[in-house]
Amino acid sequence: MNLELGDIQTKFMGLVWDREPVGSGELVKVSAEELGWKKSTTYTVIKKLCEKGILKNEDGIVTTLISRDKFFAKKSRQFVEESFNGSLPAFIAAFYSGKKLTKKEADEIQRMIDSYVGEKK
Repeated sequence: MNLELGDIQTKFMGLVWDREPVGSGELVKVSAEELGWKKSTTYTVIKKLCEKGILKNEDGIVTTLISRDKFFAKKSRQFVEESFNGSLPAFIAAFYSGKKLTKKEADEIQRMIDSYVGEKK
């Protein structure tokens, strides 16, 4: 599955995730309203996303092959891998550079760490 999507393809995926399963004709109409696309553009993008293994178009009904949550989780992991050599601490340090954690944020992160560490024992 190729998760490399441009901004417009990602916006289009949002339309599909919000409506799936959705007829391709309905996607044409929604894409015209939301993105200003012509019919041919919508069908081209559907075809490309099917080729990438992200969408399935069967009998004119379009469904996703990956949930929104899983898609963005994989994209986030890919970003950390590529930008921070896979180091989550380096990513967090860069993300919070110059900012302070709130008590609520620190507690939530600590709960996540405790949960993960507990699973590995």
